[in-house]
Amino acid sequence: MKLVLILVVHCYLMLVCSVPLIVSHDLSHAVERGVSLAKKMLSDIPAVHETCVKTTGLTLELSGEAKNLEYLFGDISIPEPPVLKTISENLTLAMSLSRIVEGLELHHKLLQRIREFLTSTEKLDLLLADIRDLSSQVQEMQQLAQIPSTVSQKAFPDLSPNLDSDYQVQVTTHLSLQQLRSFTQDVFRSLRQIAVSS
Repeated sequence: MKLVLILVVHCYLMLVCSVPLIVSHDLSHAVERGVSLAKKMLSDIPAVHETCVKTTGLTLELSGEAKNLEYLFGDISIPEPPVLKTISENLTLAMSLSRIVEGLELHHKLLQRIREFLTSTEKLDLLLADIRDLSSQVQEMQQLAQIPSTVSQKAFPDLSPNLDSDYQVQVTTHLSLQQLRSFTQDVFRSLRQIAVSS
């Protein structure tokens, strides 16, 4: 009887101890896939910019002309993504993942609106698919970490009145892709930090 009881307790302890390891292992793989997707987006954004933005002087690098265009952010009403920082007591894993999803969804909506005004959209469509994939991957991380996902309630601005000329479309596309690249760099760093700590 004692032997049976010992075996039952042993099996129970083995099961209880193994569950967190399985979850941690799955979460680690999900984070690694997220890191790969973010890296892919960073490598694809320059090609999308080259295809969609033809105006001279509008490059992804911070040229003098590009810096002068930053004042148009407010005029065009380009929404800004949430700020991503190093995970700490002030920014938990839950908050970080939630902000990543919110920022990715914001850029997906933003580029979808801009897409309606562009003629060449093939590479942009691939980037939009990558954004969706990365967002889904981060939402999977939330599930694995047992973090409830939240939907942003922020109203998305209507960009149409500000896109009534080809130049404005070009500038808006340029600034949006520049902002997406900066945000994706922060996403990449955040996911790398999670990968190291998970």
